[in-house]
Amino acid sequence: MNRLNRDTIVAIALLILCGVFFQQSFGILTDAFRSIAIGQMKPDLWPQIILSALTLMCFIYLVQSVVSPPPARDKRGGLKGWLAHYLNPILCYITFLIFLLVMPYLGMLISGFLFVFALMSILGGFERRNLVVNAAVSVVFVGGMWLIFTYGLGVLLPRNELYPYF
Repeated sequence: MNRLNRDTIVAIALLILCGVFFQQSFGILTDAFRSIAIGQMKPDLWPQIILSALTLMCFIYLVQSVVSPPPARDKRGGLKGWLAHYLNPILCYITFLIFLLVMPYLGMLISGFLFVFALMSILGGFERRNLVVNAAVSVVFVGGMWLIFTYGLGVLLPRNELYPYF
């Protein structure tokens, strides 16, 4: 077997982290939650579902890193080459930061729509056809999720300061 590569080490670390988080999720059920009504979801169920899916994806990542290790690193040309190589992830993080900063003022619905639209446009290009599709997808999916969480599940999402209905 070849030397451990960086992806294998990261996958193992993520699997350990998932195990720790899963073990800690059993501590969510405290005395305050013991009187849950019959048929009501326990507070540790949702984190355990998410952690199970995350653990599965980390395991797939581990298998992929062992079966087909990444190619040898190539020279990227200093800071300029590094920025060019990581431009999309950097833009995604900046867009997410802006989303977090404007959400208290614009609310979840409007800021979520703008975030998804901006992210899809950054990653998919700014052609006219793409912009129309990005806007439609943003409205349908963000609006749908907002409706499900607000009216279906009764979750209190951040509201717009100017128009408190959104």
